[in-house]
Amino acid sequence: MPLLDNRDDLKLLVDTLNFKEKVNRSLALIKEAYEKYGDNLVVANSLGKDSVCVWDLVKRVNPKIRGFIITTRFKPEETVHFMKQIVSRYPEIKVYRNDEVIPDKLYLTDPDRCCDILKVQPIRRAVEEMDVKCWVTGLRCTEGRTRTDFKEVEERDKGLVKLNPILIWKEREVWQYLALNHVMVNPLYAEGYRSLGCAPCTRITNEEDERAGRWIGTSKCGGECGIHTRPLKINVDGDGI
Repeated sequence: MPLLDNRDDLKLLVDTLNFKEKVNRSLALIKEAYEKYGDNLVVANSLGKDSVCVWDLVKRVNPKIRGFIITTRFKPEETVHFMKQIVSRYPEIKVYRNDEVIPDKLYLTDPDRCCDILKVQPIRRAVEEMDVKCWVTGLRCTEGRTRTDFKEVEERDKGLVKLNPILIWKEREVWQYLALNHVMVNPLYAEGYRSLGCAPCTRITNEEDERAGRWIGTSKCGGECGIHTRPLKINVDGDGI
């Protein structure tokens, strides 16, 4: 059975596959998906450790594969500088952002709306403009409580497949891959961050959960911005389907 059609027990894979087997599985998933979707396969690069890991894996499969970055006005200076380095090196990555006027400190009063405007809306535009049929992410099911129900291959939007090729990797395995392959990472990790987002909504914590430092003090604490939970395909009226 092709890996894209697998129904394997993810928890079993997380615990039993070794590092080399996980790398080979990820490469095989990407290769199968690229053979199926070709140039309509595009990588979402968040500039975090998991995304740059996936980007390196993708480039091993085919260096022509494109990508996109969703950035916001609230990204830390370190992330902005890192983004410029990545885009300079890989011009096949397009950057999307939404500069519309929003209420002051919306991230405090209504973080869900803030994320929807600044993150979800731009990714919808990226999916449409880049004619994406399959988008590749760096999601991992061991990151935190909100990411345990994802699959390696999903179709939450009709006609838009999401591929999560490192879903079964553990945090230490990501760092192992990055170190062994000399992959450049966001300098904020050297300061102690484990999950990166916008500056006002990201903190360094000592919690076990990797994403515990996201949206502290709000209803979204440790949660999701909406990119992985909201509809991304848009119809002629501009609504998700």
